[in-house]
Order: sequence, then C-alpha cells, then structure tokens
Amino acid sequence: MTTAPRPRTTTRDPEELTHRLTAWLGTRLPGARAVAAAVPDSNGMSSETLLFDIDHPHPPSPGLPASHAPVSCALRLAADPAAYTVFPRYDMARQYRTMRLVAAHTDLPVPRTLWLEEDPVHLGAPFFVMTRAVGRVPPDVMPYTYEGNWLYDATDAERDRLEAASVSVLARLHDQVPPGAAEFLASSGTGSALQWHVEDQQAYYQWVVDGRPRSPLIERGFARLAELWPSDPGETVLSWGDARIGNIVYDGFEPTAVLDWEMAALGPRELDLGWMVFLHRFFQDLAESGGQRGLPGFLCRDRVESRYARLTGHPPREMEFHTLYAALRHAIVMLRVAYRRVHFGEIPAPADADALILHRDTLEAMIEGRYW
Repeated sequence: MTTAPRPRTTTRDPEELTHRLTAWLGTRLPGARAVAAAVPDSNGMSSETLLFDIDHPHPPSPGLPASHAPVSCALRLAADPAAYTVFPRYDMARQYRTMRLVAAHTDLPVPRTLWLEEDPVHLGAPFFVMTRAVGRVPPDVMPYTYEGNWLYDATDAERDRLEAASVSVLARLHDQVPPGAAEFLASSGTGSALQWHVEDQQAYYQWVVDGRPRSPLIERGFARLAELWPSDPGETVLSWGDARIGNIVYDGFEPTAVLDWEMAALGPRELDLGWMVFLHRFFQDLAESGGQRGLPGFLCRDRVESRYARLTGHPPREMEFHTLYAALRHAIVMLRVAYRRVHFGEIPAPADADALILHRDTLEAMIEGRYW
C-alpha cells in the first residue's frame, strides 16, 4: 500500500474542466469565474470531485453570501464513462435530491446544495455544486489506522468523542427523516427494502463480472447471506449508504459535513451500522496485517451498537448478517476497482479473481462464522 500508485480514476483534464465550468457559471452568475480549482488527494473512486472558488462581481445568488469574497465550493461530477466506472449508473439528481432532503428534515451538517445541472453538454456529464466544508477528514491513503495522521495521533478521549459524534450522525439520520419523503430512493425489486437492496447488489455483481472472471468467494458470500436472512428485517429508514468516518468532515472531533450520498437507499437501520463497523475493521485489519497496532479500541462493534441503542432506543439486530453484507458489498466494489486497474494496464490480470479482494481473509472468516 505504501508504494502502489493510486488507481486511475479519470481521463478528464482538470484545466479544461475548469474552463468549461467557468463558461457554465456565467449562465448562473453572469461574470463569475471558477478560480483556484484543484482535485483533492482523496478524490473518489466513483463520482469525481473538483474543489474551486467562485469569484463573482455581482452578488448575491441563492445560497451565496452577499459579498465580493470568493465562495469556496465543491463540484460533484458523474464518473467519466471512459474511466471504466465503478458503478453502472450515476444519478446526480438523485444525490442532489437526497442531500436536500436530509438538510430539510434533520439537524445534520449537510453541505448547502447550490445548483444541479443535468445537461451533460457543459462538462461532459451531469453534476451539482455545493458549498465546501472546512475541516479535516480521516485519511484513506494511508489509512487513519496507520501512524502519522491526526486521528491516529489523537488521544483516546478525543477518538471516543469522534466515535460518539459519528454514531450520532446515523442515529439522527434514521430517526429524523420520514421514510415516506425518501420514496424516490425505492428500488423496483420485490418484497422488503432489504430484499430490494440485496437484489440490487446481486445485479451489480453480475455487471462487474460480465466478461471477467467470477469470484467464488463473493458467490459464497451471497449464499451465506441467504442462510442468515433476518426473520424480521426491521423498520425501513433512509440509509446513507456509505456511512463511514472517511465521508465526514470534522472540526476538531465534531462533524461539520456529511458527504457522499450516491449510495443512499431505503433499508433497515443496520445497513449503515454494519457498514460503519466493517469499514473500520477493513482498515484495522490492513494495519494489523502490516505489523502495525492500528486503533484496536476504536469503533468496536459492541460499543457502536450500544451507543446507537442508547440514542435511538433501537438495539441493533442481526449484525452478523449486516457486517457480512457490508464486507460482501465492499468486496464487489474492490473487484470492480481492481478490474479497472487491469483495464488500464496498471496490474496484470490474476488467475484467481479472489486474489483481488484485499479483505479476502476477513470475508472468508465472516462466511464461516469465525470472525467475530
């Protein structure tokens, strides 16, 4: 992990993108320019992010301050189809609508959405613009479970504060958004929202392996899910989808922005809880496999569950199922990302598709019931 180049995520030219963005801004704010544009080091593996400032001579505009000072923004652009995309579809209007829904119904710190542009003629794909949050994010590369970053160097008390605040984000999201207001996120599947969700993931896996080697491990994971299927999936809530601390901006150790809503869906509360618990375990296991201590006392499953239960009155259920499902979902994404690297010639195609799944041992242990 210390020497591998970051996988290719785009074929777009940031400078050209900035020029086209300035031309588009002129249709919304006459005379405005996009300046100080930059691609963040943590630019996503799916939708792309461009950070920029709006220099505008004639304020105001809805959502912008009435001043001549540059406004810091972030643009989320649907993935470049030429970059062997991670997901088959990128519905920017759906993300934009989800963020506005969460902002309207909760006290969560969601960035203010400014504009949605669905016509791909301007930047080559649909996009939306939001205000940029100020703060810091636990890093993915190198992961925050490795030495040398602000979260690793924090005290136990500070990390505990961040953990409590992050679990509170899930509790408030699930409790405050009326599920009926999020019906636009419903799948076309049959049965419960959990069944819709799993059916969508199965379809996603089939798309990932179309024309590529199949993963026996992932297919074993789906078979095991069927054996562990909850007798009662529980109530349906708005699920964030990518509920992890790497998608939260913090001021000190308190959230100032909750980001990345492209995987939002309807489903049981435990979808987000399982994802938050597993994504930390993924980074923790990587650290330990590399001979490092990591953060063994952080985001522990039992403590996350008890914190959530105290906040919501809902003791999490069927977490063996949901942590396995999170590991399985992550494996499918990792397989697609690895196949993209093969596509661009960054790595050779392996004989064993399962070798491309970094948490292979973890997923096998979860399937066999010996991980927790």
